Amino acid sequence: MGTVTVEGRDIELNDKGYVVNNQDWTPKVAEYLAQQDSLPLSDKHWDVINYLRDEFFNNNENQPNTRNLVKAMQKKWGDKSVNAKALYDLFPHDPSKQGGRIAGLPESRRKGGY
Repeated sequence: MGTVTVEGRDIELNDKGYVVNNQDWTPKVAEYLAQQDSLPLSDKHWDVINYLRDEFFNNNENQPNTRNLVKAMQKKWGDKSVNAKALYDLFPHDPSKQGGRIAGLPESRRKGGY
């Protein structure tokens, strides 16, 4: 995909739109990437993004699948009715993969998202 400029900084993206160097990621980069997907970021989007980043950086580069994201967001939002559809409503191109890309994480090597 090349290089994009966010806040006056050049950010290198791979051919699938993932940030090449996760140290280049900032919330403004997330907003830029989400905007490219026509995705306005709400507080719930940020909850998922922050959870994905926390898991990656503080849990041995773990990249949770959708099922684990559902469980984490049920707990975070205090709502047992949260399901995969709710997360796909936030990230239509797969919560773990699209969310991870917007969170500045490398592409998941997992197969399937659920």
